[in-house]
Amino acid sequence: MSYVFDITKPIAIGSDHAGLEYKAQLVIWLNEKGFQVKDLGTYTPDSVDYPDYAHLVSTAVEKGEAAFGILLCGSANGVAMTANKHASIRAGLCWQNDVALLVRQHNNANILCIPARFVSYFVALQMLETFMNTAFEGGRHATRVNKISCS
Repeated sequence: MSYVFDITKPIAIGSDHAGLEYKAQLVIWLNEKGFQVKDLGTYTPDSVDYPDYAHLVSTAVEKGEAAFGILLCGSANGVAMTANKHASIRAGLCWQNDVALLVRQHNNANILCIPARFVSYFVALQMLETFMNTAFEGGRHATRVNKISCS
């Protein structure tokens, strides 16, 4: 496989309690494939606040400590909203494989947000593989992406 991210860096992953099970399975899958993973929590099924984990993953991506990020929560909307408050983050909320493809091709997303309560694990894994293997197209999309930031 040819990955579009710098896979010499770890992949940052985080979730709230609703995404915990899928996060654990994705960490295992990534480790089995030989990727370094920076698991930033949560680690128990106890109720937690999703912004705490979204900020940790977003900061790791912003600082270049991670190649890209993965965030999971029930709807993925909360983690996506939180992550996108960070100036250099483009978090894409994905619920099917075609969306994962487009957030990379057209939006140059650097965090994949997965709604654990609304997709199967198979779809989550398929979206992750697509996200990791899809390059940003640039061109007219680069012009648009450059207009996203407010700063």
